Amino acid sequence: MKFRKSEILFFALRNTKLRIGVFIVALFAFLAIFGPYFAKYEPQDFAGPGYNPPSGEYWLGTTTFGRDVFSQFVYGLRSTFLVGFVGGSIATFIGLFVGFLSGYKGGLADELLMMFTNIVLVIPTMALLIILAAYLKYRGVFIESVFIGFTAWPWTARAVRSQTLSLKTREFVNLARITGMKPLKIIVVEILPNMLSYVFMVFILQFGGAILTAATLDFIGLGPTQGISLGLMMQQAVLWNAIQLGMWWWAVPPGIAITAIVGAMYFMNTGLDEVFNPKLREM
Repeated sequence: MKFRKSEILFFALRNTKLRIGVFIVALFAFLAIFGPYFAKYEPQDFAGPGYNPPSGEYWLGTTTFGRDVFSQFVYGLRSTFLVGFVGGSIATFIGLFVGFLSGYKGGLADELLMMFTNIVLVIPTMALLIILAAYLKYRGVFIESVFIGFTAWPWTARAVRSQTLSLKTREFVNLARITGMKPLKIIVVEILPNMLSYVFMVFILQFGGAILTAATLDFIGLGPTQGISLGLMMQQAVLWNAIQLGMWWWAVPPGIAITAIVGAMYFMNTGLDEVFNPKLREM
């Protein structure tokens, strides 16, 4: 169903969950973009004596090895948003392509695509990612994002297929067929615009899911071999007993950031659902 832009904007501005989610994500995105410009050191540089708590010189203290935690944090945020955007975009695009094609074409194409989707769906994704990561000598943030994207799309494909099956029987789609419009153009021009709200919500979920998956891989030591991420910060903090040594400033900030970003994403998704669904709108 198509909504007027002014109507969507009106209810979006009134929705508390959406506003909270957008504010939290925007805050961390701002830190990810501009934070490195305020960092005095590179993430892996020796900044000073180890075990230093937060101070005017070291805003988030230093690690056991004298590295600046604030520098690692803001650069790690960049990696987190990169993983979320790239991984989420790939998963969303593949899911949309398979879902639209399967739902619109039907028949043998639908059966084959759904069979492939179900096969990928039942494969233990985390186990597959662990195996792939373990056999790569070099692992970068971008490579990690691509792996996550290529394993996270099946549920999106199934959901989009279901929506497409419903929309392809509508009158405006039948009218487009009668005029001789090609299937791809029908999907892009007629069906997709009626699912934009749903597609946007799917992307938000994929974004948050990619961040969580990357954090898990990083935490168990299968993240990027170069650079820094929030998951790697937590892994190193646990490995060197930061909590036991009272170095909360090393372990707590990355955990809070990941929790806040992913939680805000789900807040945004719930808020958008209320905005686009008249039955759930806040009055």
